[in-house]
Amino acid sequence: MAARGTVKVTVRSPFGQAGQVVAMTGDGVNDAAAIRLADIGIGLSAHGSASARAAADLVLTDPDPTRILDALREGRALWRSVRDAVAILVGGNAGEVAFTLLGAAVAGRASLGTRQLLLVNLLTDMLPALAVALARAREPKSGEDPLVGGPSSALFGSDPGGVLAVRGSATALGAAAAWQCGRMTGRARRASTMGLAALIGTQLGQTYPTDWHSPLVLITSVASAATLFAIVETPVVSHFLGCAPLGPMAWSIVGGCSAAATVGAAMARRLLFPRRVSLAV
Repeated sequence: MAARGTVKVTVRSPFGQAGQVVAMTGDGVNDAAAIRLADIGIGLSAHGSASARAAADLVLTDPDPTRILDALREGRALWRSVRDAVAILVGGNAGEVAFTLLGAAVAGRASLGTRQLLLVNLLTDMLPALAVALARAREPKSGEDPLVGGPSSALFGSDPGGVLAVRGSATALGAAAAWQCGRMTGRARRASTMGLAALIGTQLGQTYPTDWHSPLVLITSVASAATLFAIVETPVVSHFLGCAPLGPMAWSIVGGCSAAATVGAAMARRLLFPRRVSLAV
């Protein structure tokens, strides 16, 4: 008598072989095999759906399949918020480091003091980045697919280094330009204050377009800028942080350098990443 053997057949999805994540949903016995083979199997809780629920990785207690789309929209909105907040933190800090190293190379000493660097982190990394992370998802426009631009395997897509380089370079160049203009007066403290103000202004200028539809982002950006102005123009506090009050001309230079760096970052983003949407630069 011939021995009986067991033949195991494995079915692979062409989408899975191409590196795509395959999801399958269903509520019947005939859906159980496909649900089990999918990367993400979703069973709908309905009458006669025991087989589908047993094979699924996730079971929806609400039999309405449109809940899956709601979850995808919310998840992708959360992903974009986290991505933008991380870009603000990492890209901004990279610009601060580059500006500090550039100042040390040119002047032989750090362009900003320790207290000034702490002030930069306080005004750029705390409230603005937190506001971007907590901002409500933007409602899709008429005819716009809310599922376009979902998460990829990398945090910023195919070129994370380029995204951070644009923001870091714009931050460092805007601050360095204002600092150099201040050095031309021969007063180190005035130059340091102008570099500090431009460093914060450039970062805030790039943060607001990241999530401009959110009132919370606008409020925190304006509040940080107003706090910076009050600190610099208050003699006792300004002296404590190693700063000096600035006049209208100095503030105009700071504003011009910050605005030029912000516009330059936006133009670089459009040239380098023409297809990237909702990108924090």
